[in-house]
Amino acid sequence: MKKFYSLLSVLTLAVLMCSCVSTKKIVYFQGADSLYTQAQQVLQQYEMKLKPADQILVKVTCSEPDLLSVFAQDVVMGTSGGGRATSSSYLSSGASGGMSNAYGYTITNDGYVVLPSIGKVHVAGLTTVDAAKTIEEKIKEVNHISDPGVTVNLLNARVAVLGAVKSPRVVSLTSERNTVLDVLSQCGDIADTGLRQKIKLFREVEGQRMMYEMDLTKSDVFESPGYYVQQNDLIYVEPNKSQSIKSSAFYTFWTAGATIISTLATVTSMIFLIKNN
Repeated sequence: MKKFYSLLSVLTLAVLMCSCVSTKKIVYFQGADSLYTQAQQVLQQYEMKLKPADQILVKVTCSEPDLLSVFAQDVVMGTSGGGRATSSSYLSSGASGGMSNAYGYTITNDGYVVLPSIGKVHVAGLTTVDAAKTIEEKIKEVNHISDPGVTVNLLNARVAVLGAVKSPRVVSLTSERNTVLDVLSQCGDIADTGLRQKIKLFREVEGQRMMYEMDLTKSDVFESPGYYVQQNDLIYVEPNKSQSIKSSAFYTFWTAGATIISTLATVTSMIFLIKNN
C-alpha cells in the first residue's frame, strides 16, 4: 500500500509541474530599473513607409474652390489656422484611369498611384508626409495651383497576431507609431503559456521576408528593429513546452489516467478503513 501511495504522489507532482510557469519567464523588461535610470534617446525610426497594395486617402486643399473642381465634386469650405479662407476636396476614387475603390487608392505593384487630373505619382517607399509633398509638387506642376495642401492617410494598415495570445486577431493600426506591445495588448496580452522570450515578427522588406526575434523579458527589446511595427507585419508568439505537452494526446491520456488512479486510491482507502473498523 505504501508503494501505491508513493506512485500516486509522483504522478500528481508530475501533473502539477507541467502546469507551473516561472515568474522570471513572464515578467517584462527585466533589468530596466537599473538600465534606464536616466532618459534614453529613442533611436529607432518608427514612421511607416508606403508599400505596394497599400490603400491611401488623398485630401487636397487650396484657397480657391473652383480650382479643386478638376479633382472631385466633394468640396468643403473652411478656414485655415491663420483665418484664411480655404477649400478642400478628397480626390474622387471613382475617376477613370485610377486604380481605386470606395475606400481610397491602391498603390500598384510598381509603387504608383494614378490620381485624377494629376496622373501617375510614385509613392512607394515614402512616408505619408513625404508622399503628400510629392503630390503637392505634382499639382503645382500640372494644375498650376500655387498653394495646394495635401494630406495622405494610410487606410488599410494592419498587423496579424497568431500563437499563444489570449485573443489572436488582425489588429488595425490607428496611427503611424505603434509598438509590438500596443498590438499585443489589443490581443489581450500574451497568455501565461506563451514564450515572452521568443516573439517572432515577420516583415516584407524590399521584396524579401525578414524575421526579427524579440525577448520581452529583456530591457533591450526597445532597440529591436521589430519593436515598432509596420503595416502587414505578422507577429507569432511561440507556446512554451508545457503548453505543447498539454495540447498532445499523451497529456490528455496522462491526466485522465492520473484522475482515474486518484479516484481508485480514494475508494480503496475508504474500503480499507471500513474493513479495519
